[in-house]
Amino acid sequence: MAFERINQKDWYKVLGAKPSDSPAELKRKYQKLALMYHPDKQEADVPAGEVEERVQRFIEVDQAWKILGNEETKKEYDLQQREDNLTKEWPLHAQIYLEDMSWNEDEQLYTLSCRCGGNYSVFKSETKDVSLVCCDTCSLVIEILQ
Repeated sequence: MAFERINQKDWYKVLGAKPSDSPAELKRKYQKLALMYHPDKQEADVPAGEVEERVQRFIEVDQAWKILGNEETKKEYDLQQREDNLTKEWPLHAQIYLEDMSWNEDEQLYTLSCRCGGNYSVFKSETKDVSLVCCDTCSLVIEILQ
């Protein structure tokens, strides 16, 4: 299942979790929130407006778990978060096609020299998952175009 950007929410924040939390920790945090906000677990005297807020919160918690509770979608989400953070924090130096990079058959690695003397490197196995690559020396970033 391919992960799509949905008005990018911070799903870790929704669960009160961190990217470094183990799968068991994520599950525990999800279960705690799911019980707290589940529509069937609400008190009868809760005002209607608050019931709606809690239902929305439950839906949000459930969506976060669907993404972070699955190893594959969590990996995709984490990569996307990392890329989004990189573009916010690091200057984009250039947009490059893979075929414009040097190919090293022995290491199965694409490289490109940076203006600082360092290198941008991406393994062939990573090319489907990675679109932003940092220089190994400075803070510049290139975007790899498919």
